Amino acid sequence: MAIIKDNILMQFVRGTIGRQLTIYERNGQIIMAKKRGPSRKKPTQKQLEARHKMIIAAALAQSMIADPAVKAYYASMAGPGQNAYNMAVKDAYRSPEVQNIRLEETEVIVTAKDEFRVAAVEIKVVDAEGVVTESGRAALGWNGIDWHYKARALPAGGRIIVTASDLPGRGTVRELLLV
Repeated sequence: MAIIKDNILMQFVRGTIGRQLTIYERNGQIIMAKKRGPSRKKPTQKQLEARHKMIIAAALAQSMIADPAVKAYYASMAGPGQNAYNMAVKDAYRSPEVQNIRLEETEVIVTAKDEFRVAAVEIKVVDAEGVVTESGRAALGWNGIDWHYKARALPAGGRIIVTASDLPGRGTVRELLLV
């Protein structure tokens, strides 16, 4: 790969030359590289899973940026050489992470993070028999990471099921057993 500087001949040339060289522009720089061809290796299982995940992320991103407000949000997060679609794909590719669930009396505090933002946190309180006794949305705390939910009661032997969702709607589920 070569980066071309101040060459009047290559200033307006883009594309492939003779199935050997490709000339393109990236971040304001003109780059000349050997033309890549299709791989002859059979893809691994991990590569196939990553491709499938990328197809889903691209479809989610396409539907998300149809909303002008969401598109403007992602455009504001884009860096040099990136656009709203790139950011939407990046957000849709990864689910949010539930880092911690802690209890303070009957209040459930969930620490959830996402590279962009966590849109909602749902809480379900399940008793020892597996019956959902209550459920609802947690409220975002002042620090922007902790989500708070005030439960009526936390039954012994039960569990708390937490679902954190991001803008594309991808969710992560974690449980906490009550003793």
